[in-house]
Amino acid sequence: MPIKIQNDLPVKQILEDENIFVMDENRAQSQDIRPLKICILNLMPLKEDTELELLRSLSNTPLQVDVEFMKMSSHISQNTSVNHLNRFYTSFEELRENTYDGLIITGAPVELMEFEEVDYWEELTRIMEWSKENVTSTFHICWGAQAGLYYHFGLPKVRLDAKLSGVYSHRVMNRKVPLVRGFDDYFVAPHSRYTDVPRELIHKEKGLVVLAESEEAGVLLCMTPDGKQIFVMGHLEYDRLTLKNEYERDMKKGINPAIPVNYFPDDDPSQKPHLQWRSHSNNLYTNWLNYYVYQLTPYELNSIGKK
Repeated sequence: MPIKIQNDLPVKQILEDENIFVMDENRAQSQDIRPLKICILNLMPLKEDTELELLRSLSNTPLQVDVEFMKMSSHISQNTSVNHLNRFYTSFEELRENTYDGLIITGAPVELMEFEEVDYWEELTRIMEWSKENVTSTFHICWGAQAGLYYHFGLPKVRLDAKLSGVYSHRVMNRKVPLVRGFDDYFVAPHSRYTDVPRELIHKEKGLVVLAESEEAGVLLCMTPDGKQIFVMGHLEYDRLTLKNEYERDMKKGINPAIPVNYFPDDDPSQKPHLQWRSHSNNLYTNWLNYYVYQLTPYELNSIGKK
């Protein structure tokens, strides 16, 4: 699948080196085709790393995807240059009149704060409310999933005794739901978080269907029955070295983190981690784009939200 991105987005060269079909704006203008318009609200501090991970995850379908990045106006990013944000990101106020086939809301390193204490919480709630009428399907990741479950269903998050970090086994539930079509009975996925939404609360919520769960890590994947809202508590989009980089960052901060579970061979941080989740990550994003975006979205984008 060709991913349409801005002509000079820095991660473009990396994607091309991985043989991912990237189409820039100039070439896209010569094609008479209606691509899927996907907006990514990138709340992660290292935005270019997340751009690469998500664009890679969206690349395994024959559908053409036009990606746009959204930024928060109520928060100043400390880890991404102002020049990068100004060139490649657009504020919600500038985008709010648009409609999108899909929206991705990423995680954010603000888990230990109450939702209402986050400086951009009010703006985020406006975006989540806007998404109900202006987006065909919204895909929430990690803290973004916790925020979505809290905003849409009132489900609270709780602080864990220790950081949940590593690669955990999950069992597929409700196999007939298209979002997990092609998944093995058991598969692994990375987690990296200090908080959780209790599994019993998610199971009790009648407006949610649980699709994958772990004995150690809790619910990984749940959604509304119509696929309008999808919540992923882990990080299937993570690269091979993302958990390693987070571990080394925490070590430098003097946090003395535990070694990520089931990640380094022999639990030895000097060894190269095994990449064990990429195929299921590709499957998840492909299924989302196909069954909950492409199959459900109207051809005319301005028809989204209209009965």
